[in-house]
Amino acid sequence: MKKTLLTFMVLSFLFVACGKKQQEVERPTASGLYASKFESLSGTDSTHLYVMKNETGMEVCVTNLGARIVSVMVPDRTGTLQDVVLGFDHVDGYTDMSNTFGAVIGRYADRIAEGKFTLDRVNYTLRQNNKDYILDGGPRGFHTQFFRIEQPDSASLVCTYLSEDGQEGFPGNLQVTVTYKLTGNNALAISYKATTDRPTVINLTCRPYFNLSGDPNKAITDHLLYLDCSHYVPANELLIPTGKIEKVAGTPLDFTQPKAIGDRINDTTSTAIRYAKGYDLNYVLNKPGDMANPAVKLVCPASGICLEVFTTEPAIRFYTGNLLDGKNIGKKEIAYNSRAALCLDTQHFPDSPNQGVFPSTVLRPDTVFNSKSIYKFSVIK
Repeated sequence: MKKTLLTFMVLSFLFVACGKKQQEVERPTASGLYASKFESLSGTDSTHLYVMKNETGMEVCVTNLGARIVSVMVPDRTGTLQDVVLGFDHVDGYTDMSNTFGAVIGRYADRIAEGKFTLDRVNYTLRQNNKDYILDGGPRGFHTQFFRIEQPDSASLVCTYLSEDGQEGFPGNLQVTVTYKLTGNNALAISYKATTDRPTVINLTCRPYFNLSGDPNKAITDHLLYLDCSHYVPANELLIPTGKIEKVAGTPLDFTQPKAIGDRINDTTSTAIRYAKGYDLNYVLNKPGDMANPAVKLVCPASGICLEVFTTEPAIRFYTGNLLDGKNIGKKEIAYNSRAALCLDTQHFPDSPNQGVFPSTVLRPDTVFNSKSIYKFSVIK
């Protein structure tokens, strides 16, 4: 009797243990990502994957390394969820090579000429990471840093980071908070807040690489783009602004009426296109700060997915993935080649600290930096 009871107890224990083990089997996200592939230790910091979902099924995955958007799942015209941003299925994709896929960019997004600026008669020299300029905050910009992330609910994340005085040469301790929030109408709202204890310069953005087809093997040249921008910022061969602002009318840079991105992407009559080998320039918004009307509208005819961008920022940096070279291996072992995606960075102008006519990017201790951008997805039937 005791032996029978003991056998029964052992079998019961094994059954319960196996049941628990089955329950603990990791399930992938809607995009096929596994959290375990983002669990890694780098120095004293750990990487993680955070998942946001709304009630309609939209899903966004974020890792704390650079507060990067790893995937964005939205329905196409058939109702099938598509991942509309480039990313990697393992954290090693972000740590093994230099890239800014999906990252928060700072302390200063885009370029500052010669890595130098003067503020309040004090000269600052920054760490350059490109020929004759600093790009996207320098070699150790925010895209390489670990954010602290808290998740108040299933549809939002609060990401914080302290950029210490002197990091990459920038003055002041800068406390940054980036909040991601999914809404019920399939919009991703990104709010930025920052304070400093010394006068400094700041230009924050987030850089998802969009391909609304859901297939990065398909180029984005068929996407239809509208930009509420009648002017742009001309630049030299290093893509440093000349200090002028010019009209897009009559040039291949004009997207004030929707047109396919590929229509004139190789038109070398435009110095802007010739220098960048595609589109990579700063567009000036006609109605900066207007959150009631989209600054950008992007449509993929194949999938029917539409993206509208609203922002409080004065400009959009439009980039067509000109430098993607096929070496960046991402989800499902796909090689990301030139034209595999595009960026629509909501931002201030590049090199503003050295260009007195551009909107100011100076932040002082008695003020708070606030900015908001919304990426709203829908379907065109």
